[in-house]
Formats: sequence, C-alpha cells, structure tokens
Amino acid sequence: MTLTFFFSDIEDSTGLAARLGDAYVTLLAEARELQRNVIARAGGREVDAHGDELFCVFPSAEPAAAAALEIQTALASRPWLAGEHVRVRIGLHSGEAEPAGEGYIGIDVNRASRICQAGHGGQVLASKEAAQSLHGTKELGVFEFRGLREPELIFQLDGDGVADEFPPLRNVRRHAQGTRAVIADDSALIREGLARLLREADIDVVGQARDADELMLKVRSYNPDVAIVDIRMPPTQTDEGIRAAREIREKHPQTGVLVLSQHVAHTYAVELLADSAEGLGYLLKDRVADVQEFTAAVRRVAEGGSALDPLVVAELVGRERGDDPVARLSPREREVLELMAEGRSNHAIGELLFISPRAVEKHVTNIFNKLRLPSAPEDHRRVLAVLRFLDS
Repeated sequence: MTLTFFFSDIEDSTGLAARLGDAYVTLLAEARELQRNVIARAGGREVDAHGDELFCVFPSAEPAAAAALEIQTALASRPWLAGEHVRVRIGLHSGEAEPAGEGYIGIDVNRASRICQAGHGGQVLASKEAAQSLHGTKELGVFEFRGLREPELIFQLDGDGVADEFPPLRNVRRHAQGTRAVIADDSALIREGLARLLREADIDVVGQARDADELMLKVRSYNPDVAIVDIRMPPTQTDEGIRAAREIREKHPQTGVLVLSQHVAHTYAVELLADSAEGLGYLLKDRVADVQEFTAAVRRVAEGGSALDPLVVAELVGRERGDDPVARLSPREREVLELMAEGRSNHAIGELLFISPRAVEKHVTNIFNKLRLPSAPEDHRRVLAVLRFLDS
C-alpha cells in the first residue's frame, strides 16, 4: 500500500535549548501538541517522536500537504516563550514501506527523512512522487542526497501566509544534469547568438528576456540554474541588469547569475560580491568569443561556483591598497588568489601556473593565514578570501 510519509524537525533546536534552559521542555511540548492536533484533524497518524523530530503517515499526499502548510502558518503566528520563534522543516514523500511493529521501515521512509533534513525552518519540501498530485508547488531542481542511490527531484510547497523564499537546500548537492539557463539582453541578435552557443554546448536555454521585468518573470516561471544578464538594459540603459541580478540573488538564491558587460566596471563586481561569491559570475562580452571558456563559466556559476573576468581582477589588483592584508601576499600567492577570484579550482590553478597540486595547497593555506581567515570549511574560506581581495 502506498502512503505519504511526513517528517518534521525543529530548526536550531540546540540553540533554543541553550537559550531557554529548562523552559525548552515546555516549548517543545507546545510545538509537538500543535503539530499533533493538526495532523490528527487531517487524517494522519503519528508513528514516532524522537527529540525534536516527528514522523507521521497519511493515506495520500493531499492531506499531508494541507497539514504541513497549516502547521507552518500556525507556528509562525503563535507567540512563544521569551519572544523566541519556533520554525520547523517538513519533508513529504509518497512511497511504500514494510510495517515493523507500530512503525515502518524501508528506503522510502529514509527518503522522506532526508528530504526533511534538507529544508529550512518554515519550508515544506516534497519529492516528485508526493508533489505530482499537489497544486501550488515550485520545482527546486534535482539533488543528490547522502545515503540515497538515486538523485531526487525536489519541490517546495507554497501557500497563503507561508514564506516562499529560502536559502539553498542543506546538506545536498545539485545533480549534474543538463544546465538550464535564461538569457536577458535587449538585443535580439545577441540573445539568439548566445542561445545557439549554449545549446550547442548542451546547455538548455529555457527562456529569453528583453528587459529586467521580463527576466524576473522568466526566473520565477522556470527556476533556471543560471541567469545570463546584460549589465545595461531598457529603459535607461544604465544599471537595470545589476539591479535585476541583485534581486535574483535575494529572491531566487538557487539561481546563479552571470553578468555580461561591455566594459570593466569593478564597482558593480564588488557590489554583487558583497554578500557571497557563490553562484556569481562577471565577464566581459568579449569572453563569449572563447566558447569553451564561456560555457565552462556558465556551468561553474550554475553549479554554485564563481567566474570573474581576468581584466576585472587585474584592475582590482592595481588599485591602491594601503594597510591591507592582501599587500602582504607574495607575488605567487597573489597570482593564486587572482585565479581563485576567477573561480578556478586548485587543479586548474596548478595547470595554469605549472606547479604541483601540493604547491597550490601550500599557497592557498598561506593566503588564508595572511588574510587572517579563521578555520572553516575549505570552500567557505575560498569565498572569504576572494571577498577580502575584492574589497581591499
């Protein structure tokens, strides 16, 4: 028999427990009671409750989705102890499982649990199997989950009174499938030319836009992996592209943005990179002539990496730095950091500079130390190093 498995989990439960002390037990009980009441009214059955997690089953996806959205609305509107906020992530998946005592076991149960853990507080995620019979869903993409053999197509449930914009999914990796792109340029000739180049490189162009408003509509409608945006678009031909890029990064963080410019404008590059370099590119239009390099940059940005034009980097290097830690870097370390700013991996840096991978790792470590970047995951420190370099 096919069932819909429902998992919920309180976001930042450890932080809540630390801040509230013994009062956390009361808060947890209230959050559970609220969820249990909604689930029971919707025809669901509780299977297990462990810590701040709740596992329930429903006969189908529709009542499970309705319960999930009602829970999010109720949690968001309810006053909590000490002015705290209780936010839960919820995951839904429809499949089959073997009864085991009063519970269930099977890969489909694990899939539902993994989907839940990928979300953020206030968010409801659903597998393709659960979402196919639901309305008001938004496709987020295909992701690889640790412990699951096959990638999952994930949807987000949207509803009145429920937040609809969240950071990228947690603890997952976007599946390396065909990259989906939207192109925005007021010149039909340039749009069609870019589209042809991308399609020949097996990049799927799902939409084209003439101006910023049409671009935002295409991004909302198609949820592409990357938006390729001209820096100047109608009506003023000034910074419409930059403003649209900022809006995409704010409202659609899972869509990378690659900005194309006719001239070097490092101020725009620094402005876009102010928060993060992940999923961002800034290239001169002349780079399109190198089709292989251009399409590689498009894919890199779509996958959450960065791509910064070497001429922009060169101009930033030449600026006055004063008492800047970047000035303490050796010439070779500066070269390595410049290539990091272009979005290059350690392997690519080694090939370009004709040095061994170990030598690249040593230079990168020296860069982190000289820029006084604290210990953190390698990818995070690379982003911080590039931002420190661009801001200096």
